[in-house]
Amino acid sequence: MAMWNPWRGCKKCSEGCLHCYIHKGDAKRGVNTNDIVKTKDFYKPIERFKNGNYKMKAGMVYLCFSTDFLIEEADVWRRECWAMIRQRQDCTFLFLTKRIERFLACVPEDWGDGYDNVVVCCTVETQKNADQRLSLFRQLPIRHRCITAQPLLERIQIEPYLDHVELVVVGGESDHDARPFDYAWALDLREQCIHKNVSFEFRQCGTHFIKDGKAYNLPTKVLCSQAKKAGIDVKAHHHFGRENT
Repeated sequence: MAMWNPWRGCKKCSEGCLHCYIHKGDAKRGVNTNDIVKTKDFYKPIERFKNGNYKMKAGMVYLCFSTDFLIEEADVWRRECWAMIRQRQDCTFLFLTKRIERFLACVPEDWGDGYDNVVVCCTVETQKNADQRLSLFRQLPIRHRCITAQPLLERIQIEPYLDHVELVVVGGESDHDARPFDYAWALDLREQCIHKNVSFEFRQCGTHFIKDGKAYNLPTKVLCSQAKKAGIDVKAHHHFGRENT
């Protein structure tokens, strides 16, 4: 599974950004996260070896996981990225965004009803921003869409927005000052996904984890493994990642 970050830097824009790991890591290195700059990996998808083969292997590509693909400061660079995405039809590019309201202003002229090799993942953390973002998300011309509820900060109801969604990913917050995450919220979202035949993945427990009314303080290194041990993931027949996992 490849990672492609054509630019770096981001700006906090919602509740889920409070303890952002990108901002924390940059602060330790003395880097200003608010500076959005191109990276040396900008042309990574189309770089080739001397024999002509692409250096980046075919398959799933996580796009802009250290920033937001739709961030305003990257508008001048995004057209080139779309061209590279068109060229690499052997790859499936997945990006997360908290800026879904910018989507139509950011897609290329030939987008139509969406590129088949692009998965758009809308991030939500609370009922308020779920209602705001997902009401827009469900109306957009996108062939493959998923929802990330991470960090999930409260119980949310998203079943009305799950038509044509292929995957919902849920997780808690990982930070010393993390806000509590209740396992019951994950189970509730799982049931909503089952009702709508949508794949569900419990990606990460929260540092401050609540289960059956009991509070636990979990080390960061076990948050993902403990979530996997819960064994509550559900894979629907139309999940986009099935052939890539």
